[in-house]
Amino acid sequence: MIKIRKATIKDVHRIHKLINSHAKRDLMLPRSLNEIYESLRDHFICETDGKIVGVCALHILWEDLAEIRSLAVNSSYQHMGIGSKLVKKCIVDARRLGVKRVFVLTYTPEFFRKMGFKDVDKSTLPHKIWGDCLKCPKFPECDEYALIKDLK
Repeated sequence: MIKIRKATIKDVHRIHKLINSHAKRDLMLPRSLNEIYESLRDHFICETDGKIVGVCALHILWEDLAEIRSLAVNSSYQHMGIGSKLVKKCIVDARRLGVKRVFVLTYTPEFFRKMGFKDVDKSTLPHKIWGDCLKCPKFPECDEYALIKDLK
């Protein structure tokens, strides 16, 4: 049975391991334990039989803008709809909070396009560019795709 829930402190090390296993394969950027602890309230996890098989976070950047980040699904559980369920859970949470737009920076743009996200130029995301992106080792030569979804 698959269950999606908010992450708790006891999940941090397993979230860290899942995210960074994807980062080692250049599928996403790595996250430190400190980053995960600091943003723990942003995270949803997908659990089955007590095992975390997926993670996704909704990070608020401004009054009208949030980012869906750190979407990772264990390779044994991919193509089962877990990623879509996690993203949908983040979108529901964004709407509940009153966020008007959510965006992603991703290496898998087609996945998000199928969920109604539209391509956007990164320069239209100034809060992101001057916040987290400045700390990224790939800045300013980012090779991720930027996509956005209007929640109005």
